[in-house]
Amino acid sequence: MKPTAPLRRACTRTLLAAGLATSLALMAGCAKSEDDSGGDKAASQDKDAGQVVASPSGGSGPTCAIDAYGGKKLDLKSATVGFSQSEKEANPFRIAETASIKAEAQKRGVKLLTANAQSQFSKQISDVQDLIAKGADLLVIAPLNSDGWEPVLRTAAAKHIPIVTVDRKINATACRDYVSFIGSDFVEQGKRAADQMIAATGGKGEIAVLLGAAGNNVTTERTKGFEDRVKEKAPGLKIVFRQTAEFAREKGQSVTENLIQSKPGIKGIYAENDEMGLGAVNALKSAGKKPGDVKIVTIDGTRNAVQGIVDGWISGVIESNPRFGPLAFQTLDSFTQGQKVAQDIVIQDSSYTEANAKSDLGKAF
Repeated sequence: MKPTAPLRRACTRTLLAAGLATSLALMAGCAKSEDDSGGDKAASQDKDAGQVVASPSGGSGPTCAIDAYGGKKLDLKSATVGFSQSEKEANPFRIAETASIKAEAQKRGVKLLTANAQSQFSKQISDVQDLIAKGADLLVIAPLNSDGWEPVLRTAAAKHIPIVTVDRKINATACRDYVSFIGSDFVEQGKRAADQMIAATGGKGEIAVLLGAAGNNVTTERTKGFEDRVKEKAPGLKIVFRQTAEFAREKGQSVTENLIQSKPGIKGIYAENDEMGLGAVNALKSAGKKPGDVKIVTIDGTRNAVQGIVDGWISGVIESNPRFGPLAFQTLDSFTQGQKVAQDIVIQDSSYTEANAKSDLGKAF
């Protein structure tokens, strides 16, 4: 149910007055109780899909304040925010992520500049440099890669431009090179995916891993979490195939086509995002497999993947919530007012199984 206008105003006043630990927790509650504005369907049609902070570590973890980072206080409403998207928006995750950023900027009346790197890292670097040249006072970056950001960081540091990264980390020093990272616990996502795979397969048999793109912490950590948990809890489950499918549906399909030729007895496939998992489903269908013949577990929470559970092709999906707009802007708002903000803001992700996929389909993106 949407809150009344007075309740919305109360949420806003409370957020602005509170410190980060309290404000982010309250903000998450406000985000969960009202739709995004701005007309972006992907961001606004879910009534209860906002990000919830799992570890608002304002009082317990490393924090950053503007006097330590450099720069000066400013009013977010009078600032220009630059947003750099990393990948082509054919991926539902990126569509929802960008829509959320745009909707929150519009709701707050903030001028927003956007750029899309189209999955080219060199373009993303030049994109961010261009956003700075166009007058961005603050930056929100969804990094394609974790390394190679030194040119941007040097330019931003010279102008004391605060940077918040979302979804993926950059390999740099928090509160010196950037302010905060907002995203999921990717190792934990991998562990939870392993738990679902163990349950689906009974903990025995040969399984494959469709790896995400190389060069970023998401792939590394989702792999580590999954493999560590399988080794710990299901020694009878053998990972016999690992190959990157670059977080893309087409690659997921072609890699799985090769997989079922070389490993016809494969019992399960762990895809490190939904798009690769849906590509695997296409390959299995083309090979004449039936739903459930090969157990598939994925990470993201797109509507198509959750529908795949309903249809019997996918065994489980671990959510990775892309709706970063409210948290990103609240972090920048708190920081530019002089409040301490957490260097790592970890969000709480849900999951989809046969038990809740149909009823919770509307929460997917």
